[in-house]
Amino acid sequence: MTTLTTESRLADPDQTYRTLIEAHRGLSDEDSAALNSRLVLILANHIGEHAVLQEAIALAKQSMEPVEPTSE
Repeated sequence: MTTLTTESRLADPDQTYRTLIEAHRGLSDEDSAALNSRLVLILANHIGEHAVLQEAIALAKQSMEPVEPTSE
């Protein structure tokens, strides 16, 4: 079984970010959400392993959890 790779494998992360942002330029919010949905499904198919996809979803959801302020 393959596990989720979380270290960067991108030769140029900034270019990748710009490419993703540029793909959304000029789209309505609805079309942008549709593009994201299609992209997620295409990449999920590329991953091809349900367990890896579940791990990626859990990691993405975890990163959305609010961070509690620390008291000093």
